[in-house]
Amino acid sequence: MATKGTKKNSFATKAVRHGTTRSVFGEHSEAIFQTSSFIFDTAEEAAQRFSGDQDGPIYSRFTNPNTEMFEERLASLENAEASCATSTGMSAIMLTCLTFLKSGDRILATPSLFGATIQAFETVVKKFDIGIDYARLTDNTDWEAKLKPSTRLIFLESPSNPLNEIADLKKISELSSKAGIISVVDNCICTPALQNPLEFGIDLSLHSATKFIDGQGRSLGGIIAGNKNLIGELKKTMRFCGFSLSPFNSWLLFKSLETLSVRMNQHSKSAKKIAEWLSKDKRVNTVYYPGLTSHPQYELAMFQQKSGGALVSFEIKDPTNASAQTRAWKIIDNMTLFSRTGNLGDTRSTVTHPATTTHAKVESKTKKLAGITDGLIRLSIGLEDYEDLILDLNDAMS
Repeated sequence: MATKGTKKNSFATKAVRHGTTRSVFGEHSEAIFQTSSFIFDTAEEAAQRFSGDQDGPIYSRFTNPNTEMFEERLASLENAEASCATSTGMSAIMLTCLTFLKSGDRILATPSLFGATIQAFETVVKKFDIGIDYARLTDNTDWEAKLKPSTRLIFLESPSNPLNEIADLKKISELSSKAGIISVVDNCICTPALQNPLEFGIDLSLHSATKFIDGQGRSLGGIIAGNKNLIGELKKTMRFCGFSLSPFNSWLLFKSLETLSVRMNQHSKSAKKIAEWLSKDKRVNTVYYPGLTSHPQYELAMFQQKSGGALVSFEIKDPTNASAQTRAWKIIDNMTLFSRTGNLGDTRSTVTHPATTTHAKVESKTKKLAGITDGLIRLSIGLEDYEDLILDLNDAMS
């Protein structure tokens, strides 16, 4: 029996109730279907399943009840018709490229992307004779100027990682619609709890579910939400590419959605307090947080998002000075309540030095365009008491 929410249900209610499928045993907490394949009552039933004449599971590379539950619930939260879960966030990106691009096509992206995404475009996607063009994330005129006749896909993050730059999603969707191409927004920083790109006309909302959707640093996963036609095309490709999400990780991510609203609200409240404190500290050069009124795109951010989110980045004084990296590293090493890791979106606050970790292999020119300096420090605010985190930051910078 499947439990379906409705558009009338609130986000929190859908996150807890939507998409549940119970077995004949009537379990309250959803069962884990840890199996590679499924049996058929007759040879005829097997033939009907494989031909598509009969619905039902065949093989967990194609689909699995746990994966279907996760997809249904996430689609509901994104206000999407359907979604497609993948093994990781990067596999979601590669699946999108493999599905909608061919030799001779071009992607219009932005240098304000996660380092691994840029690397994937530059070192893997280009091998298929697919070109990449970059536009400034916040410049609508530049997006239009960089569009080419062979452009088939627009890809961006908003907010961007790590500088929290904001794209005008409505303008991007209008541009892509006019050109007849697909627009994709990496929404993993906000999650559907804080932002729904599809509501602004974006075609696909993509996530590294490893981040805030999981929320506890336990499992890898990715997911893409959109209309049934686009998701159907993605699933056709995935059937033969092996990007499938495992049943256990599907179950973990499905259960994590139950607390997403509560977690994101608390992450955001604490992050804003910390960003406000950093913005007043004389040891800090710049704070990058869209929930601050000083952010150049504050009004746009608050129009598109419910709050500023959990990511706070800041630059120490003289961020391009020769000693900036050494000073930034020392601050990071002095922290005791921030885990030094490249991941984000955890219940535990994390810290990293983007220039030498997440963006270490990005070309210097692209890194400079993205605004990644040696003095930049990225924080992902967890669920600890924000006052304790501020004390730790203060001690670390002292």
